Amino acid sequence: MTSLEDEAIVEETQTVELHMMEMKKYLPMCVCSGLFMRSVLYPYSVIKTRLQVQAGKDVYKGTWDAVKCISRTEGFRGFYSGFGVHLFSIIPGFCYISSYEGVRHYMNTKTNWNQGWAKSLVGGCVASVVGQTLVVPIDIINQHIMLLGKNDVKKTKAREKLRTLQEIHIPDELRQRRFGTIKAVISHVYKADGILGFYKGYFVSIATFAPNSALWWFFYELYKEKFLSVIPEAVPRLLVMSCMAAPLAGVSSATLTNGVDVIRVRMQVKGGSARETFTVLLRDEGYKFWWKGLTARLLQSCVSSVLILSLYEPLKRWSLKEEYRESFKW
Repeated sequence: MTSLEDEAIVEETQTVELHMMEMKKYLPMCVCSGLFMRSVLYPYSVIKTRLQVQAGKDVYKGTWDAVKCISRTEGFRGFYSGFGVHLFSIIPGFCYISSYEGVRHYMNTKTNWNQGWAKSLVGGCVASVVGQTLVVPIDIINQHIMLLGKNDVKKTKAREKLRTLQEIHIPDELRQRRFGTIKAVISHVYKADGILGFYKGYFVSIATFAPNSALWWFFYELYKEKFLSVIPEAVPRLLVMSCMAAPLAGVSSATLTNGVDVIRVRMQVKGGSARETFTVLLRDEGYKFWWKGLTARLLQSCVSSVLILSLYEPLKRWSLKEEYRESFKW
């Protein structure tokens, strides 16, 4: 047996690879977990998007002020504005995780790059490119609806402040119709920029999420290996992965890429090129723009990281083929 094969076996005692799982169990559970995670994480996206789009602190003073204002003026439903559109991102999410696992499997069997961190880095990057190619049009429509808020905002002053975030103003009677808001947003984007309007900011999205995804999986693998090498045998492995390695990976990757995410959201909502958007942000807010919405993004990243690993790793273990079940510790 070669040293390469030895290394693969050592790692596989910690990482469940694609060939070890029964797909008929794994794939349906992935879809269900994706629905659950999107339901929990969506309010963070609404808050982050509104903070990143506003000029300075015109509407919200910060993350906690946004939470209070949305709750007071729009109610609980305000945190789920546009959620119906967002549910379509389950399909790109499924393609993302399938691409990630597929790249890891290819590197593990067809190349000499079978180190855990290398597979995670490359797999995360490729998966993000696949996912973003499918999800950018959904994001553009979704972001416009997030900024519209609920059509029954309780206070006139709050309604006027919210209007400053919006690039599309849709009459209330149209918003009352079934799918009226979605149709109006799609029509606005198409009339403004044609079919390419639904891919506005695509390359900035790749520049944001491909490094973020690659770094997340890289940091996760790094932290996981470090923690698992020092913890006692009695400590559950999944607890370490989901509650320590995952949130630290989320914080590390989100902090490094937040500024590019601000540029991406501004471009997709307000238009303009990446250079123009960067210039305006730099002129109006200086380099502090890099931290706009960072608190909300870190909260979102930490919660999503814990949720992902709390579901992702157990799902992989529940899907293990019989011959591999004894090789993994929970």
